[in-house]
Amino acid sequence: MTAKLLPGGPVADAVFADLRPRIAALTGAGHQPGLGTVLVGDDSASAGYIRMKQEKAAELGLRSPHRHLPADCTQADLVAAIREFNEDPAVDGMLVQHPVPAHLDYEAAMLEMDPDKDVDGLHPVNLGRLALGMPGPVPCTPAGIEALLAHHGISIAGREVCILGRGTTLGRPLALLLTQKRPTANAAVTVVHTGVPNWGDYTRRAEIVVAAAGVPGILQPEHVTPGAVVVGGGVRYEGRRLLPDVDESVAEVAGAITPRVGGVGPTTVAMLLRNCVEAAERRHAPAPTPA
Repeated sequence: MTAKLLPGGPVADAVFADLRPRIAALTGAGHQPGLGTVLVGDDSASAGYIRMKQEKAAELGLRSPHRHLPADCTQADLVAAIREFNEDPAVDGMLVQHPVPAHLDYEAAMLEMDPDKDVDGLHPVNLGRLALGMPGPVPCTPAGIEALLAHHGISIAGREVCILGRGTTLGRPLALLLTQKRPTANAAVTVVHTGVPNWGDYTRRAEIVVAAAGVPGILQPEHVTPGAVVVGGGVRYEGRRLLPDVDESVAEVAGAITPRVGGVGPTTVAMLLRNCVEAAERRHAPAPTPA
């Protein structure tokens, strides 16, 4: 069996096509959306991610103010950059590129961010909104995975999904998202992790498996039931080399699978920019007419 590929590029293109007229409408009304970005240090992978986001933002017609802090900056310097964007009316959404140098506290810095400007959807307030089913920015990679499956016609409603990984960026918020009562969700979700000795028993049982452990090659063919849908969400970098969680040989067992490159990555960027545009729409929505 050779798996059907589930590329993320067409999904991202559909999101961008939806965003363009919305951005034009905001800009025409004098509210050009703005995405603020903060990069600490000179890590090449992080700089590449920021550059990709800025380029796509500019292509769509967004402003993209940027703050590049030195690797030896203080926590106070990072907080000052965040507060600057919080107070800037031209910035509708912002992100601090993760990871930051070890001497900085990323979680404490996130608490300084206006949650309504959090385009990554990872502020504790926004994770709480997700848990309660309230409107707000949704974490980008989980939202992108839901959109990817829906775009390729893979229904998950009522089906068994197993997520391998419990991180706050992907595993846990994805479980919250896919259990919500929506046509593109409403699944039976199990979350396992490397601390579960027999985690393969759970992934083999699932119709859809999402690898989100950040352990290169952890998901092997023997961990997947033949014909299952496999989404590779977790990756790790060694220098500039991308090492995915899903071993390439899994494609010989799976019925459908995301490609090693060009799967979840493009959808993550698309959802980040969608969060920014939606933040601008919320901020600049006309005031309700008094009854």
